[in-house]
Amino acid sequence: MSQHSASTANELIAGSVGGAAQVLVGQPLDTIKTRAQIASKEMFKGPMDILVRTIRTEGFLALYKGMASPLIGIAGVNSLLFASYATSKRIVSPFPQLTLPQIALAGAMAGAVNAVLASPVEMFKVRMQGQYGAATDKRLRDIAREMWQDWGFKRGIMRGYWVTVAREIPAYAGYVTSISTFEFSKRQFQSQYGEHVPIWALLTSGATGGIAYWLCCYPLDVIKSRIQLRPTPPTSRPWTYINAELRSIVADSGVSGLFRGLSPSLRTQLNSCMYSIPAAASTFAAFELTRGKWGSSLIMYMHTEHPLP
Repeated sequence: MSQHSASTANELIAGSVGGAAQVLVGQPLDTIKTRAQIASKEMFKGPMDILVRTIRTEGFLALYKGMASPLIGIAGVNSLLFASYATSKRIVSPFPQLTLPQIALAGAMAGAVNAVLASPVEMFKVRMQGQYGAATDKRLRDIAREMWQDWGFKRGIMRGYWVTVAREIPAYAGYVTSISTFEFSKRQFQSQYGEHVPIWALLTSGATGGIAYWLCCYPLDVIKSRIQLRPTPPTSRPWTYINAELRSIVADSGVSGLFRGLSPSLRTQLNSCMYSIPAAASTFAAFELTRGKWGSSLIMYMHTEHPLP
């Protein structure tokens, strides 16, 4: 196995482990976040009300509703993200130590590629989370079959693709977004602790990256969730229906509606920053630990015991 192939495989393995950690840690708060985004302003008082009423009426396991879709697909999504990010870094610069602007550009490129898988995975998740325990609630396979049969691939399975692209590019680019912020934070710890930073430092770096991600793209995530939950697909051009959804949210709930589930002004103890800290921290930390330790050990095993012809 060539060094380049081993490096790519290592990124894929690490991305899968990081993705599984993200789903298991973050799914309950993601369900609260999504329901805050898609519900009318009269339905819930805030995320804490969503938490209490979900557990009371549907049971604790309802917080994991929709988990099957990201759990099945997140390995591919995060593998694609981290692998495309690694590839993008090599395209941007032949040198291993990139500047932060170069990291931002590579992150934007990776985000655009990532939307190909992230969009359908999140569409199925949102449609599962938008069910509130009624007798007519559908299982994931029923939703998948319905979307395919009624609307096909482009308008059904890939519904919300362009707004996902619009969300991912700024989310993974710029000084204040996730990958750049994660890299910046990790480098600060490396300057103090050396190349192998403590696990708590990786968790902290991951949390800062996740918070930066949501602060940059949250309104677009609200728009995406509402578009993907629609009973019928949008018929106009992407920019037109994204703008129309934005105007509809603002008209219904004001500008604060674009931050529903995030802003402390919603008078709740559970907001999206809380979601970002455990989920993003576990994702980045698991990725780094896998890539740096277990991932490299597995690659070495593959190289020595099972060489490619």
